Amino acid sequence: MDTVEIIALSMGMAWASGINLYATICMLGFMGITGNIDLPPDLDILTNPLVIAAAGFMYCVEFFADKIPGVDTLWDSLHTFIRIPAGAMLAAGAVGDMGAGAELAALILGGSLSATTHLTKSGTRVLVNTSPEPFTNWGLSVGEDIAVIGGLWAALQNPWLFIAFIVVFILLLIWLLPKIWRGIKFIFRKIAALFTKQKPELEPVTFKTESLPSTNKDKQQE
Repeated sequence: MDTVEIIALSMGMAWASGINLYATICMLGFMGITGNIDLPPDLDILTNPLVIAAAGFMYCVEFFADKIPGVDTLWDSLHTFIRIPAGAMLAAGAVGDMGAGAELAALILGGSLSATTHLTKSGTRVLVNTSPEPFTNWGLSVGEDIAVIGGLWAALQNPWLFIAFIVVFILLLIWLLPKIWRGIKFIFRKIAALFTKQKPELEPVTFKTESLPSTNKDKQQE
């Protein structure tokens, strides 16, 4: 693999890992073990049948968890500690033969790219889950899986095209992420307001007593 192909593969794995780590490992491992691609030496571990089986099992779990509103947000929260470091390690493994400096640079850039795609996915899911119908959530989940497969295919088959896509993707996120963040803050403010809303205090009721008109009998007693 030449330098451009290695860079595209490195950034492609980091980008895809932030969306669906297990689909990324499954696809690369399957293509590697069947001889469709030649993975860098540091990534040969992905072709291990046990690694492919474990990633495939977790992909099946995520496939269903990712389509249940609320559960998908919890799943994404837990995977903050899995997708980002795994994406950074995969990116570094792709450039291992280029020297320690290139490996560290790939680790930093790959981790940042994985974090960006992961946060974008997680934030979008929070906004989509406010919709009462589940179909939007299902469609978004399937679209993410297709994007991972298509993105990795482009990184392997058309490196320059994928690098151009990554540049456009980052520019789009610079514009999109602040809007997603404002939407998330708005939702959490609404949720907080539901739990902190106090019942209106009832004003005390006072009864006025009016003096009765005096009768002749009362006057005689006086």
